[in-house]
Amino acid sequence: MDESAQHPAFAEAVAGLDFDLARAALTIALAEYPELDINGHLEQLNRLADRVTDAAGAEEGSYRRLACVDYVLFRQEGFKGNEDDYYDPENSFLNRVMERRRGIPITLSVLYMEVARRAGLDTQGVGFPGHFLVKTVCEDQEVFVDPFHGGSILSPSDLQGLLDKLFGGRLEVRPEFLSAVSKRQIVQRMLNNIKLIYSNRQDLKRCLRTVEHLVILTPDDADQVRDRGLLRLRLEDSAGALADFERYLELAPDAGNAATVREQIERIRKH
Repeated sequence: MDESAQHPAFAEAVAGLDFDLARAALTIALAEYPELDINGHLEQLNRLADRVTDAAGAEEGSYRRLACVDYVLFRQEGFKGNEDDYYDPENSFLNRVMERRRGIPITLSVLYMEVARRAGLDTQGVGFPGHFLVKTVCEDQEVFVDPFHGGSILSPSDLQGLLDKLFGGRLEVRPEFLSAVSKRQIVQRMLNNIKLIYSNRQDLKRCLRTVEHLVILTPDDADQVRDRGLLRLRLEDSAGALADFERYLELAPDAGNAATVREQIERIRKH
């Protein structure tokens, strides 16, 4: 089955290397909100960026523009992390984050990056362990921003403190934790969050739909192909599961569970 035919808007949005991150993030939500006005939400990002530019005025400087992004998004608009209901799926859909002013670190970071970019500030996503961040360069210095906590700027000791809080002091900040990630990696992390939520809720159909998006995004990711096969099998789509398990073995013939997958293939064929 051609995944792109199932989710054509998403497939188009993530085609190529330098795709529109905001559009890609919004198209994730189309399966859940089929009437979603993507262009309307993109225009809302434009208006937020215009307000940042107006607030910055004629004064130049990255710090000034950074402060204005903070002012518009968190002081005026009231965007904040949803600490009360962190695992609500709506926190992972950018359209609902924009409407409810609540989200999780990665969706609030995407919002921040896209408004900042439109306002002339170069920002990048940072796949910090357990808590997505944003970074930019101001006066030749890297600045790390936490959109989940009101756009706070994190010092090196703050970054270590965040790790300590998340991992109980078992990890120390390493350079790779602060590296920029690609747009594709950002969308992948968003989808993996949604996948985990639906998996924990045993919502197999929505989980399958999310994995279909992941396969479009990373078609050679053997684990996603395998997981789609397992979900299809549980949803009684034996033909789809068979195709996925065979594809999985093509991608990962020496996987540790290859023998188990081959046995599953034989059971499906017998039935």
